[in-house]
Amino acid sequence: IWDPLTQRFHRVIALDFLGFGFSDKPRPHRYSIFEQASIVEALVAHLGLSHQRLNLISHDYGDTVALELLYRSDQNRTGHLIFNSLCLSNGGIFPETHHPRLLQTLLKDSSILATVLTRLTNFMIFQKGIGEVFGPYTQPTDAEFWDMWTSLRYNDGNLVLDSILQYINQRFQHRDRWVGVLTSTHAPLHMIYGPLDPVNPHPQFIRLYLHLVKRSTITILDDHISHYPQLEDPTGFLKAYFNFIHSF
Repeated sequence: IWDPLTQRFHRVIALDFLGFGFSDKPRPHRYSIFEQASIVEALVAHLGLSHQRLNLISHDYGDTVALELLYRSDQNRTGHLIFNSLCLSNGGIFPETHHPRLLQTLLKDSSILATVLTRLTNFMIFQKGIGEVFGPYTQPTDAEFWDMWTSLRYNDGNLVLDSILQYINQRFQHRDRWVGVLTSTHAPLHMIYGPLDPVNPHPQFIRLYLHLVKRSTITILDDHISHYPQLEDPTGFLKAYFNFIHSF
């Protein structure tokens, strides 16, 4: 979705969070949603955009970072972002409808087993796990799987997976804060959702979202689109997003 976004907007910014992609992957380190939100605020300040109204698009882990940023904005905290809008996509924003994969569940408990698993996980295990959260007709190519795996392994990123996955526990601990701001904010909100997602399954997830987040608009993509709508259906994702942006 990058090129169409850069054609539509004056400036588009994306970052690898700490522990992800080509960013540093310190260990031992207590990774937290709060720290990631502070990193985003620092980046925005560094780029001289602290007083600009920003449109945020988020996905999965990024949904929760975005909600922490939204909370700080609504509370008028020092250094906060100024939201023009927020578009969420498939992510476990409600702990009660979130179903982590087995490997994620084992890793997030930070036991001795997690330490062993981070070292044993190989490309074949990774490919199988990622493939299960894509739709049957939208599977990544072998080259794309290898790109994902390479990015994960960069700077021994596989060895910090158990620490990063603590965000699942943080979602439980701070549910009232993050779900609360989602239900109370006056910022324009939209959800783009792939309904085949086994991590945030249909219809439980979307029913709860509709029930709690009254002011948000929603786009549900085709039945075969799963957890990564921006990769599986970029055309549908962009159409939904631009319709949202043009609506306010």
